[in-house]
Amino acid sequence: MHCQPAANTSVYKWVKSDQVCLLCDGASGNPYALCEACECDLPWLDEQCTVCALPLAMSGFTCAPCRRRPPAFEKVETPWYYGFPIDSLITRFKHNSQWPYGRLLAELTSHWLDHRFNEDLPRPQLLIPVPMGRKRLRKRGFNQAEMLAGWLSRALHIDCDSTVVQRTLETRAQQELGAKARLHNLQHAFSVMPGAGLEGLHVALVDDVMTTGATAQALAVLLRKAGAARVDVYCLARTAKAE
Repeated sequence: MHCQPAANTSVYKWVKSDQVCLLCDGASGNPYALCEACECDLPWLDEQCTVCALPLAMSGFTCAPCRRRPPAFEKVETPWYYGFPIDSLITRFKHNSQWPYGRLLAELTSHWLDHRFNEDLPRPQLLIPVPMGRKRLRKRGFNQAEMLAGWLSRALHIDCDSTVVQRTLETRAQQELGAKARLHNLQHAFSVMPGAGLEGLHVALVDDVMTTGATAQALAVLLRKAGAARVDVYCLARTAKAE
């Protein structure tokens, strides 16, 4: 009696993961839609600030802004700097609703975070996506940070809660503003929900791109005031400099 399905059935095709690379359209050879050559060519972030992940000329150093005024978050973890083709993939995911690109980047980021956890990075107890205002959410139709946090939650087996922090004030898009204006723009923009239960927890904020760190700083201050013992930031990419 032959109970084993034939090797050419759909089940075996799925297991073998015959996927097409989303960048070059060639066979990926991986269980995700990116070939090894394209994966190696991504703008991996090596030399960076030990706190905010700002790209630096050498590794193992803390940037001047973090030394002068340490942020409320403990550490930013991100695999890439915001360069081609990561910038294009994030834009297509975020502004053109091409979700497969976001799903791919989240999967790669989960692999990278798993590696970091196996090294020395403390594992958080809760993932919190950066919230989006209702007006912008209605216009875009989805919160990319919430989608990323959900994908990372399932891959890393870490709880995710998108209700802990809410955006209570509609503000101008951060991309339109400079560094100082971003800080002013976020004053009183967020609030932690009553009974969030953050006392003593290690939490990680999830977002797509970190530029000046103003959003992460504003949220980290609130979360620490609400009792969080440690706040980290997980994002897909870090810009080369805070303008």
